[in-house]
Amino acid sequence: MKHFLLLAGLAVTSLSTSAQTTSPASTTVLSPAQFLGYKVGERYTPHHRVLAYAEQVARQFPNRVKLLPYGTTHEGRQLMAVVVASEANLARLEEIRTNNLKRIGMLEGPVVDSKPTSAAQPPIAWLSYNVHGNEAVSSEAFMDVLYQLMTPSDAVSRKIMNTTVVVLDPGLNPDGHDRYVNWYNQMMGRVGDPTPSAREHNEPWPGGRYTHYLFDPNRDWAWQTQEITQQRMALYQQWMPQLHGDFHEMGYNSPYYFAPSAKPYHEDITPYQRQFQQTIGQYCSRYFDKNGWLYYTRERFDLFYPSYGDTYPTYNGAIGMTFEQGGNSRAGLTIEKEDGDTLTLRQRIDHHVAASMATLESVADRPAEIVKEFGAFFDKARNTPVGTYKSYVIKSNGDAGRIKALQQLLERNKISYGYAGKALTTTGFNYTTQKNEKNVSIAAEDVVISAYQPKSTLLKILFEPNSSLEDSATYDITAWSLPYAFGLQTYGLTTRITPSNTQPASSSPASKTLAAGNKAYAYIIKWQSLPAVQTLASLLKQKVKVRAVEKPFELDGQTYPSGTLVVTRAGNERFGDRFDALVTQAATQSGASFVPVQTGLVTKGSDFGSDFVTGLKSPRIGVIVGDGTPPPSAGEVWHFFDQELNYPVTLIDGNTLGNVEWNKLDVLVLPTNYNYGRFLNDKTLASLREWVRAGGKLIAMERATSFLVGKEGFELKEKERSADAGKSGDKEKKANPADSLKIYIDRERTAISDETPGSIYRVNIDTTHPLGFGLTGPYYTLVQNAYNFDFLKEGWNVGYLKTDNYVAGFSGKNAKDKLRNTLLMGVQNLGRGSIVYLADDPLFRGFWYNGKMLFSNAVFMVP
Repeated sequence: MKHFLLLAGLAVTSLSTSAQTTSPASTTVLSPAQFLGYKVGERYTPHHRVLAYAEQVARQFPNRVKLLPYGTTHEGRQLMAVVVASEANLARLEEIRTNNLKRIGMLEGPVVDSKPTSAAQPPIAWLSYNVHGNEAVSSEAFMDVLYQLMTPSDAVSRKIMNTTVVVLDPGLNPDGHDRYVNWYNQMMGRVGDPTPSAREHNEPWPGGRYTHYLFDPNRDWAWQTQEITQQRMALYQQWMPQLHGDFHEMGYNSPYYFAPSAKPYHEDITPYQRQFQQTIGQYCSRYFDKNGWLYYTRERFDLFYPSYGDTYPTYNGAIGMTFEQGGNSRAGLTIEKEDGDTLTLRQRIDHHVAASMATLESVADRPAEIVKEFGAFFDKARNTPVGTYKSYVIKSNGDAGRIKALQQLLERNKISYGYAGKALTTTGFNYTTQKNEKNVSIAAEDVVISAYQPKSTLLKILFEPNSSLEDSATYDITAWSLPYAFGLQTYGLTTRITPSNTQPASSSPASKTLAAGNKAYAYIIKWQSLPAVQTLASLLKQKVKVRAVEKPFELDGQTYPSGTLVVTRAGNERFGDRFDALVTQAATQSGASFVPVQTGLVTKGSDFGSDFVTGLKSPRIGVIVGDGTPPPSAGEVWHFFDQELNYPVTLIDGNTLGNVEWNKLDVLVLPTNYNYGRFLNDKTLASLREWVRAGGKLIAMERATSFLVGKEGFELKEKERSADAGKSGDKEKKANPADSLKIYIDRERTAISDETPGSIYRVNIDTTHPLGFGLTGPYYTLVQNAYNFDFLKEGWNVGYLKTDNYVAGFSGKNAKDKLRNTLLMGVQNLGRGSIVYLADDPLFRGFWYNGKMLFSNAVFMVP
């Protein structure tokens, strides 16, 4: 089995000692106000000053505070966690950390206690602040929490320090935080203006909530698409805390929220974890009751979607919870609420500090119990894992790109995997057919993941075909199964298979070289996963001419699918002897397999000079951003081109569309937008249509497709009625009207019948169309809106749903009706150009791997 175990000294090398040796310890901790020159709550503090205060405290108390720098953001800001503990525990901090990992099976070696008379293994409690940058109150609260923990006169702080190792992360999203803080500090006057309509309460697009690339980092814990998440999770995996608290803000009219969480709870959350949700609530309520503060529990914020700051730690054995303070970017320093009260930044800070201390006290009162239960969670994971399937087999099928991407995700989550090592036949659940099948053939090179490992629960949740919902009123998407997201043929086995560490040689063709002195007539690259797209992007940037085949062909005993890239020497003569190096270097850097051939004559299919082998353009791409566009929707596109393809893209503010030089654009992407009517008025739409007619390509995503419905020149229409309207209509006429009256208290549940919050559907794809190239297996999409699009009368219906293509997740009854016989992906020709309709977001949160091929087809393959 391939293990990803941590070296004992790993965290030691990441510990900062420079801040701990510059001055002797003092008996009285410097307060934030003394250090900053103003009281916490009088203004917002930039990220570097927040860290500077932590560094000052570490200089004062080198035997109780240790800094853990763990990386930098895209914009170059420091990421750093702060460990606070008693002198005795800090002296053996590395021992505590490694013993914790050894006890749960994530580090090899015996548990070692250098001081046999020392206290028992203390629990590790980790509190994370400011994952959403414009929820900036929590970074301010961090300074007060650190100050209070270092105050020896505080009895609760002494108890916490004597029993617990505390890890505080003052700012998970420094780029977003400073985007907000810098803006607000420019807007504010001598005192805050409580008027809600004042400019200081209306943050401009895109706001500070998101990362540099406008991703929501609180949805990224499992997927780890962003650099800040990757670096933080690498540190998290080195410590594996027993408790994690995640601090947020919500609308300023709301009171405070703390655990217990709302339903649904995922079925694999243990009884102890559920019970401790109640415990956290009891401790927090004492603090809030004492001060007369309003709060609520068990509503809105559930424990289901696996990539949050409360669920991800929970699925990794910890007690995980969310804390939400009313405020958000709207609140500023002070704001008048709808009830007439005024909410101040100082009040919001006080609430977060109280919740932080209450949570830490709940751990300090039962340290041995928490450590014991944490160990029991991992003992069960390794010996009697939850779930039906005890092994997972992922067929390699010659697609190294997808396999490698999945393996990278597993490694980042410290999920062990290996290989079958030998051919065998067994019985298993086929994710594609959703049926149990006999005689499942497993090849030696297929990836095998055993459920008998420390991360078994997380593995089961990420791979479960359909998550069990105890309550359909959820806060986020309800399906995410990785086999569907990656488009990989997967089997769940009820039997245990022990993977092999050694990867057997694949039977599929890999990159080849020619004998010395021989020159390639052309290079062939299968179009099946992201490395091929990255290779194409690299070659097009260098002005290398690349062709793509419209029909499958055979050559030298190998079959190549539609979309396969053919890079011929013909047409690239200007590169001379550099031609071969350009192609092989681009493919090698991306990891794409390439095959050099010495002929353009194929065994079956079209020869390389055929009209069915078309040249691909190097498109000049624009993406609409700005007001009305949800920042993550624009950010997903930006990040895909900039970080994953390294291909130039121009971000265009929607308000400037009237000034666009259309002759300098080949492709225009419209991400989802709530208010395209502001940008695309009649005049701009007319210009856009003429640009398409002249050869431009418009790609409309999600709500952008809805906006184009019925507009002049656009063929997309909504269905007049659902497929079952004829049958149900007669019944509805005879029904008693009173039976359909709505109950006010049930308004939320009544509304969800029209919703499909992130459910998985299997899409019928026309793989002969360029939009379907490379999507040879079943294609699954994550449906978030129940669009009701009719099939195109003039155009190509490339991706559509039949009567029952539902696979997993919650989809309301009315939503399911709408989604029957519905177009999801289509292409309309208009003049010399085209319009690509994508009703769903193929780049959703950057983790829906299969969608990246679909989107790449829209950009590069569709003529």
